[in-house]
Amino acid sequence: MRGGVTPPRNSKGVKVKSKSRFIRFFSLIVCLLSGITCLWAGTSGKLAGRVTDAQTGEALPFANIIVEETTLGDASDLDGFYVILNVPPGTYAVTAKMMGYQEVKITNIKVAVDFTTTMDFAPNPTVIEAEGITVVAERELIQMDLTSTRAVVDAERIDALPVEGFQDLVNLQAGVVEGHIRGGRSSEVVYMLDGISITDPFSHEAAVDVENSVIQELQVISGTFNAEYGQAMSGVVNIVTREGGNKLSGRITTYTGDYVSNHTETYMNIDHINPFSTYNIETTLGGPFPIFGKKLSFYATARRYYNEGYLFGKRIFNASDSCDFSKDNPDEWYIGATGDSSMVPMAPTLKNSLYGKFTYRLSPGDRFSYNLMWKSRDFRAYDHTFKYNPDGDYNRYDRGYSNIFNWNHVINSKTFFELKFANSFHDYRQYIYKDSLDKRYVDPERLQDASNYAFRTGGTQMRYFCRNTTSYIGKFDITSQVTNTHQIKLGVELRKHKLFLHEFEIVPKKDEVGREIHPFEPYIPPINYTNHNKYTNYPFEVAAYIQDKIEVKNMIANIGVRFDYFDPYWKIPTDPRDPNPKDALHPDTLNPYDPGNPIRVTGEPWFEDVEPRIQISPRIGIAYPITDRGVLHGSYGHFFQIPPFEYIYTDPEFEVYAAGLTSRMGNADLEPQKTVIYEIGLQQQLSDNISLDVTGFFKNIRNLLGIRIYETYIGSKYAQYINRDYGNVRGITVALEGRYSQYLYASLDYTYQIAKGNASDPNAVFWDVLANREPEKFLVPLDWDQMHTLNGAVTIGYSQFWGVSLIGRYGTGLPYTPSHEGIRIARENSERKPPQYNVDLRAYYNLKLIGSNFSLFLKVYNLFDIMNEVNVYTDTGRAGYTLISSPGVVRGINTLEEYLIRPDFYCAPRHVILGFSVDL
Repeated sequence: MRGGVTPPRNSKGVKVKSKSRFIRFFSLIVCLLSGITCLWAGTSGKLAGRVTDAQTGEALPFANIIVEETTLGDASDLDGFYVILNVPPGTYAVTAKMMGYQEVKITNIKVAVDFTTTMDFAPNPTVIEAEGITVVAERELIQMDLTSTRAVVDAERIDALPVEGFQDLVNLQAGVVEGHIRGGRSSEVVYMLDGISITDPFSHEAAVDVENSVIQELQVISGTFNAEYGQAMSGVVNIVTREGGNKLSGRITTYTGDYVSNHTETYMNIDHINPFSTYNIETTLGGPFPIFGKKLSFYATARRYYNEGYLFGKRIFNASDSCDFSKDNPDEWYIGATGDSSMVPMAPTLKNSLYGKFTYRLSPGDRFSYNLMWKSRDFRAYDHTFKYNPDGDYNRYDRGYSNIFNWNHVINSKTFFELKFANSFHDYRQYIYKDSLDKRYVDPERLQDASNYAFRTGGTQMRYFCRNTTSYIGKFDITSQVTNTHQIKLGVELRKHKLFLHEFEIVPKKDEVGREIHPFEPYIPPINYTNHNKYTNYPFEVAAYIQDKIEVKNMIANIGVRFDYFDPYWKIPTDPRDPNPKDALHPDTLNPYDPGNPIRVTGEPWFEDVEPRIQISPRIGIAYPITDRGVLHGSYGHFFQIPPFEYIYTDPEFEVYAAGLTSRMGNADLEPQKTVIYEIGLQQQLSDNISLDVTGFFKNIRNLLGIRIYETYIGSKYAQYINRDYGNVRGITVALEGRYSQYLYASLDYTYQIAKGNASDPNAVFWDVLANREPEKFLVPLDWDQMHTLNGAVTIGYSQFWGVSLIGRYGTGLPYTPSHEGIRIARENSERKPPQYNVDLRAYYNLKLIGSNFSLFLKVYNLFDIMNEVNVYTDTGRAGYTLISSPGVVRGINTLEEYLIRPDFYCAPRHVILGFSVDL
């Protein structure tokens, strides 16, 4: 089937609700630009403080405050105050100079995105030129202007932790359970890179992978985030990338490893050690371009990573093999096995990535930057049924890139703006062979040869799937320190998307009279076939916000409001009981069908255009310092998010299968999903080296994506996505953190959380109806409701020479629904899986050889080789045993016991990696 339209949409047969929608839209844009000037993710922080005479305490006006090795600085005002905006995250040395006073330099000053780092200077007067003094700043344990929960991880900390990707860093933060932030669905998170969203709106996953080596700072905002952040209901992952420094430098890192475990009864082939089953090579290079001096710098990385995985199959059968298990006597079975019995990885991953950032400093007030990020990932997902026919399962291909151009212009010492243009692309494909007519496809009946708890003995998956998203983004943001008290941010963003999808089922080719051709020949059904979808659509978004950060002596407040506009540029049927004009169901409904003019006999168009959605979201957060070592904070906000686009455009021709409930239909008239968040917390410094953070939160979630079942005029049924689901989350986090030093760092956080809703999956009602179950109407624990979570991290050593880092996690069991012989015997998610716990390790030793710095390192994931049960049999609540008994002979070559051993029900076993890096 074919779907997708491009503007203009006032075509025959489609009812346009408002002929002036475009006039109204552009009028709205004019108002926004003239009044307030969206989704602007912070990429810089602020330095502020006061300069006073060390002896008298009086204010020192006109002192020069300079951030070394940058073009940033300010002069103190008549009251001695200074403010330096637009400071990229990192560690700096700042110098205060004034004639008649001793020069003071403070080093090791940490600046974080969206925060104010306060640094006061008190120079001594002098009548002669005296040597300046240098003070080493200690990192503040309490962030006085924190108005909602935000975890910050800088490059230095990332390098020390045993983590492989930025998502591992996210999962380490309090309130995060495997990508679910504070009890929300995983699709409720937005991913930002240098101020631009890299979230694929089709699925709400990150369009590109961000390597740890390019991250200067990562923030996980899980509380009531400010008005500058949008299209998220649970959290924001904000990443700022590194830039080239003033000196040319680089690094090459390589490692290899394998999974090492004694659990041979569960993991096939685990006793075969291959030191190159995992390998990685990565190189980074950055610094100035020689002919441009310090004006033009670059930072680039390239990485290739392969992981064979720990889930193996055995090639007993080739995909082309056939068997016959139809006879009741196993001695009469025909087994046509031609495989070589070799071990085949069934969940391997091969990743390649490139990143480059170029920064040109045209003048002290103008900085241009361009960054390019590209990734490719080839992988497979384990399917237990293909264990003895591993070549018959899907291959998956993931590609993506992003381009971001940024102009940062300083108008004066108190005001700067950023103009950004960006383009991103994300492509996902899934098939066995790239050529859909490849002769290696076999008759789909081969997949049915074995049955009744038996592994497949031949056959190939027959579905072809391809989809991609291209996004074009333009943004303008301005920040101004209007007074010493008020910092105003405002901006506007426009986003245009192009969505393409093509999917179909490969079927047997038939002759002219409709008989299947033998031997089997693959065939692509025509576009009007019910299982053939193809569309191109062009949704459009606009957003704007204004925010005031108010900083006075006894209070800091973030007050803002944002505006969101979304137009799906699509349509809905005017009569849901008869959605498809090509297959009219109501008697005498169609005025005979004309593809260009689907009109009902009543004169009513078959479809109508969907009106754009507009949302206004107020946000407020307040921090109230109670002492110089403690601060209270509270926040409240409304958050809206357009559902993933895949649920808007599913089944673009509105076709309904005649047999049973099999069709799921998109809905362009979906409302934005909504969350209201309340948060209150306390930060308290307990001693010179330990801080405590206690935060309570509550989330009320409405308009979540769900399903409604429609019955057509002839009694057939189909499902359509609607705003049906709801839920709430409440909890408390307690975090202890030690001051990071050269020898020791430790942190510990605990989260108590209850996440409930009427459904964990938008398709829950669909599956319930198919199983003849009553859909859940009451609040039940969500699939990711982990009531108690404990995370701990410790690093010991002498950082310049050696160190050991450990990460420990503990979580109570996730819920599951008890059943017996496939029939539910209790309420949904009324029982709990076993608890999960894990420890990861990273150890390193630095040495100098042949004039270069070398680092040897060891990483061990799942140090104690714990078999955490991530999935369980629902009749026992355990992964290792079940009460299932075969109702007859297993019609295949395996036993029932063999089939019921599920390595994919457990977490990954111990993974040992050994490598080295060398600085260039």
